[in-house]
Amino acid sequence: MQTIKPIKLGSNKTSSNEKLGSAEMGKLWATYMGNSMSKCILEYFLQHVEDNDIKTLLQNALKLCEEFMKTTKEIFEKDGFPIPEGFGKDDVNLGAPRLFQDEYYVHYLKYTAKAGLSIYNVAIPLVFRKDVKEFFIQCMHSTISLMEQVKEILIIKGYIIKPPIIPIPEKVEFVHKDFLNGFIGHVRPLHALEIAHFYDNIENNVTSKALITAFAQIVKDEKIRELFEKGREGTAKNLDRYMKMLTNESLPTPSYLDHLITESTFSPFSDKLMLFHKMDMFTMKIRAFGNSLAVNGRHDIGLLYTNSLMKVAVFVESAAKIMIEKGWMEQPPRAIDRKNNN
Repeated sequence: MQTIKPIKLGSNKTSSNEKLGSAEMGKLWATYMGNSMSKCILEYFLQHVEDNDIKTLLQNALKLCEEFMKTTKEIFEKDGFPIPEGFGKDDVNLGAPRLFQDEYYVHYLKYTAKAGLSIYNVAIPLVFRKDVKEFFIQCMHSTISLMEQVKEILIIKGYIIKPPIIPIPEKVEFVHKDFLNGFIGHVRPLHALEIAHFYDNIENNVTSKALITAFAQIVKDEKIRELFEKGREGTAKNLDRYMKMLTNESLPTPSYLDHLITESTFSPFSDKLMLFHKMDMFTMKIRAFGNSLAVNGRHDIGLLYTNSLMKVAVFVESAAKIMIEKGWMEQPPRAIDRKNNN
């Protein structure tokens, strides 16, 4: 493939010596927080994994977490930015019994790799400082490589089906006025982009449902347990609706993963980590719904995703309120409060 022609302007306005801007601060902060949490979880998973291929996959993922945290910390220290507390040894009990079967680890890594990519691919167009830009490009490349390993194991070990097959169009066509119909009149079949996003949302939600089911099984705080149970019920309802959209077209869907949870009620993770994790996973769903709405053309699908988004937003707000109430939510970098800066 021919590369684009380089442009040499001789500018040093994006050197590594300029101050961190809001985009650099925000995305680096989110990267450090997310990877400090993932490090705890991956270290625990590695205590129980038996499959050698999956063990290597977890080791690779843990190494990336550590490298990303190290580089982020170095950039922060260079600029005198306080290192986030994040998560550490007080948030994980490596001696806790097994909570998941090995297969779940692979599905979980695909979900978290998607979450990482969603941070890095948004960061790259926004950041300008050279070292930060190069860091996020490296994060993207490394996470994509990990994702390819995850997908290879999922397929080879028969843990997942690929997105549905549909016919190749016979010719170029243009849509008619019934293209947007979803409730009345002729309702067209799903198109490829709608199918792809239903598959993605089902895949995300079966992984999320299994994790929140396990967390509800082991969490200590009763208020958080009730929130997790509500989140599980809402996720299950959304899944039923998404799956029905594909099965109505005689298309296959990813399967539930709840059977990969053990009977253990001994928590390997702090309540703080679990609540932060589920709040973060639900915010990823909001991003996924936005992407799905952007390529949708049917009114019924648009309403389905809008309702899902509103319910997920309620969960995220409830989780945030508990985090704030318990003093667990760290303050992201923020602008000057000029109205009260007297």
